[in-house]
Parts: sequence; structure tokens; C-alpha cells
Amino acid sequence: MALLRAHHLLLMRPRAAFSSRPPPLSSSPCRRALPTTAVASRLLCSHHSSSPPDDAPTSASPSIVADLLDYLNESWTQFHATAEAKRQLLDAGFTLLSENDDWDLQPGGRYFFTRNMSCLIAFAVGEKYKLGNGFNIIAAHTDSPCLKLKPRSASFKSGHQMVNVQTYGGGLWHTWFDRDLTLAGRVILKDADGSFKHELVKVLSDEIGCKSDEIIGMELNVCDTQPSCLGGGNNEFIYSGRLDNLASCYCALRSLMDSSKMPEELSNEKAIRMIALFDNEEVGSNSMQGAGAPTMFHAMRRIVDSLMHQSMGEGALDRAINSSFLVSADMAHALHPNYPDKHEEHHRPELQKGLVIKHNANQRYATSAVTAFLFKEIARHHNLPVQEFVVRNDMGCGSTIGPILASGVGIRTVDCGIPQLSMHSVREMCGKEDVDTTYRHFKAFFEMFSDIDRKLNVD
Repeated sequence: MALLRAHHLLLMRPRAAFSSRPPPLSSSPCRRALPTTAVASRLLCSHHSSSPPDDAPTSASPSIVADLLDYLNESWTQFHATAEAKRQLLDAGFTLLSENDDWDLQPGGRYFFTRNMSCLIAFAVGEKYKLGNGFNIIAAHTDSPCLKLKPRSASFKSGHQMVNVQTYGGGLWHTWFDRDLTLAGRVILKDADGSFKHELVKVLSDEIGCKSDEIIGMELNVCDTQPSCLGGGNNEFIYSGRLDNLASCYCALRSLMDSSKMPEELSNEKAIRMIALFDNEEVGSNSMQGAGAPTMFHAMRRIVDSLMHQSMGEGALDRAINSSFLVSADMAHALHPNYPDKHEEHHRPELQKGLVIKHNANQRYATSAVTAFLFKEIARHHNLPVQEFVVRNDMGCGSTIGPILASGVGIRTVDCGIPQLSMHSVREMCGKEDVDTTYRHFKAFFEMFSDIDRKLNVD
């Protein structure tokens, strides 16, 4: 059994050994300082420089790939991903709300709140919003398969201090062996005055500057320390842990911020633009911070109630939901060149070929002919590539938050995702172009869906 280097962990079955003396880290609880030698290469796995990370796919729409890599490198856990999204929203001028306070919302306003610091809902109200108008929503999830510390995690074996872990989600656990690993997550601390506080950490007591007996609760994930980066012959691929589903989260977050950055961008909007980032999708979404909870529905109701003011509209929320549309964004399985037979012959998503719309007749995905058409119509207007996926009839089909929200809220839904390889591995892979295509598709959804929707009459 090998000992670990510095602050890293080596997974065992079912335990992990670790060095008892971690090196000093940054004093910030939410950020880990990178060594100066790594800064120059943290975006590139290869040394090929013909396609730098900040290349713009079009002159009108610069690439967000470098910013995605920064987001991934900050977001070792669902808590850090939510905290980083919170920081970016505040920097963009969004107003932080509390679920425990009264909301005083106004047309043209931009708002957000977090739940459990692992779930986040943000929205921008159109200047021309009227009661009964809909919500245009992109939803994704912040969690990824990983190993988590058990409540009683410390043990000692054969001269080594050990950490006991449990599996979370359906990870490909063999890929976690022989990796440089560490711990990240959150702790509950007791202050000298008897109060308690919540801190995010990437190693423990040394980073947050407290005594070990002041830590009275913790929820920690085992994380790969290798930074997210670009690679491939032309740096055309993204290599990272947690692409499923933080790549979708960031495209949703960035598209909302960029589509409502200036007041004039909401001046003609009649709907409410929203993103909903949930926790616990990998284990079924049945939690207070998961898509199975009524978080999004309650938020929609409170928004409508706040915007009513003195004007009472009959069935305002029901009419709003009926006019709303949800994009459920979760990563998709791309065709692997060594295993083409794993895909249905005519539905084989490829890397660098655009967003994948997911279909399943048994409602494992919530896409319908109507919702697929509306979403593809946006792509057609902007000349964006779209792919379609159906699982083979003799194979099981995964699911995501789309059917949960479609049935729980009663909202029209399309399931889609960025194609990727090595899903649920400790290190995943997707195409750089697909990230930029997804961002442009999501941004266009916020900017033009209301106009397209008015042209279609089903009921």
C-alpha cells in the first residue's frame, strides 16, 4: 500500500490513506492557490499552441472556454460550484435574496438565491413582463459522482492513518485509483461566542485557521487535484473532472448573465429568464436541494406573487407555468470510435457537432416533438448545429432532472446535453467547440424564445 505525497490521498478499498501533515495553502476558504509553475500551463495539457484557449469561434461571440476552465478549477464540489456562481452573479450586479425574507421584485430586476449552498436559482425579470407571462428556464445539476467521507472517517491500520469513504452516485471507481487526490467540501465551525458558521474548504483546519476541536460537522468529498485543461492535437478538447454536469451549469450561468447584462437587453422582454442549478441529481434528486423538491415551483410562485403588487390576476401562476419552457441540460454520451455498436445506428452524437437533444418514448427524457421543434428553431435562426439521441432498444436508458421537473411543475421541457466521453470517470472529456456552441444556443434561447413561442399554437 503506497503512502501519499503531501496533501494527496490514495484510494483503497474501501479506505484511503493520507499524510498527516498537509502543506500550507491559501488562507481563502473558497480558493486553492496554484503553484506559480502551474499558472502558465493550467489551461493547456499539451504544449501545442496553434489554438490558444481564448480563440473566438466568431468575431461576434468570443469563446467562454477559458472562463469555464477557471470555473471548473474553482468548483471541486457542489458547494464550491454554487459559491463561485454566487460570486459571479454578485459581480454581475444580481441581487441576493433570502428564502426567509419578503421579496420586493421589480420588472428589469435581476435576482438569485441559494439553498444549502449547493442549489442556486437566478432570474432576470423582463421590463415588459405582465401577469401570466411565462418563465424561460435552463436547469442543470451541480453534483457529480465522487467518494465522500463517512461520518466516522478516521482509522489507523498497519502504521498508516486511514480515511473511510463511501460512494456517491454511479462513478467509474476504478478510474480513481493511482490518482493524486485530496479533500474538499464544507465544515460547520463553533465560534468562541457559541454561534456557528459554515465554511468551504480544500484542506482542513490549516486552511480555515481553526483548531480541530472547533470543527463540529463536515461534509467532504474526495477530489482529483489535477487541474482542468485543454488538450489534443490542436487543444480542441477539454479534460476535467465534473464536466458532468458543471459544463452545463456554467453555460447556463454565463448565458443568463450575458443576456441580461445591460438594461436594454431586458427592455423588450415579456418573460422571466431563469436558471436552476440543483444538487443530488446523481442519486435521484430526492432531497431538499434536489430537483425533486418544490424549490423551483415555489420560486416561480413567489416571483409572480411579488410582481402582482396590488393587481390580482386570476390564475396568474397557472397561466405563467402553461406559458413557460424548461431546457434540462445534462451531458450526453458521445460516440466512442472504439465502441460504435453502443449507439443506435442513426442517433450517434459526435464531439464538436453541437448540442444533443435527447429523446425517449418511455419518458426517461421529457422531450416531445413540440419542445424539440421549438429548441431546434432557435438553433436554425442562429445557424447552430444540433444532434439527436435515442438509446438502443435493447439497452437501458438513463434519466435526468427533465422528467422530474416536467411532471412536478407541469412545464414544457426539452432534454439536451453537451456530448462527452468518459462520463462518470474521475476525468472526463468533451469538445471545446461544443461548449461555445452550447453557450450561444442557451443565450439565444433567453433572447428570442418568447418571440418564437408566440408563432406556435398547439392547444
